Amino acid sequence: SSDLAAALREQFGLVGDPITQYVAWLGRALQGDLGESYRLRQDVVGLIADRLPITLELVALSVLIAIAIAIPLGILQARRRDSAVDYAGSLFALVGLSIPVYFAAMLGVLVFAVWLRLLPPFGSGEDPLDRLVHLILPAVSLALGTIALTSRMTRSSMLEALSADYIEAARAKGLPERTILVKHAFRNALIPVLTVTSLQFGFLVVGSVLVETTLGLGGVGSLITDAIQNRDYPVIQATVLFLTVGFTLLNLVTDLLYAVIDPRIRY
Repeated sequence: SSDLAAALREQFGLVGDPITQYVAWLGRALQGDLGESYRLRQDVVGLIADRLPITLELVALSVLIAIAIAIPLGILQARRRDSAVDYAGSLFALVGLSIPVYFAAMLGVLVFAVWLRLLPPFGSGEDPLDRLVHLILPAVSLALGTIALTSRMTRSSMLEALSADYIEAARAKGLPERTILVKHAFRNALIPVLTVTSLQFGFLVVGSVLVETTLGLGGVGSLITDAIQNRDYPVIQATVLFLTVGFTLLNLVTDLLYAVIDPRIRY
């Protein structure tokens, strides 16, 4: 019995104190070896690679939906401040920030899949078009919070930009209002919007775990949920490491984009 326990500790890398185990695991991780799943008996890197496309597609579609809705909505609210459109947008933002992701997903299934029968409720689809149709409902559910926060930030930044002196000078020159909004005001208001949107990627990744579990998509979110339930520690460690590195790289890309948006910023 003791020999079997020692063999299992050796097999799973549990020999030595926790610091020694961590250093050994980190050394293997730097070489691309993230271990083997206790439950599935498969290479963890392969498991993540199989599930990753679905999660990336879900998050990317959520971001596209959020940007396509939130930024025009925020600009419109700033342009028509204290109007019915502004109040409606603020109400939508309040509701979007208040609804949990998993509840939005279940509500979407009830309305669009059960009652209206417009979208499939579960699964990820087979061919690209079918997969896109299956991703619409979870992507919209995941994007609600980002839409709410980004639209509020866009509105706030645009109001600040529109009150600046250079906007009055542009109007005095007789420039079209569309040019003033898009070329002058929005470009200067974009940096805080970009910052908030990039930080929302962390929320989207965490939210994707709940959405994938609720709607059975089978991505990285479902993988880490199953690993937690089954105490599959190599999978948990690998997915957390992967998500952390991805979020860090995203922040780096955001910092580099600052210089592209605002020529005054140089590194």
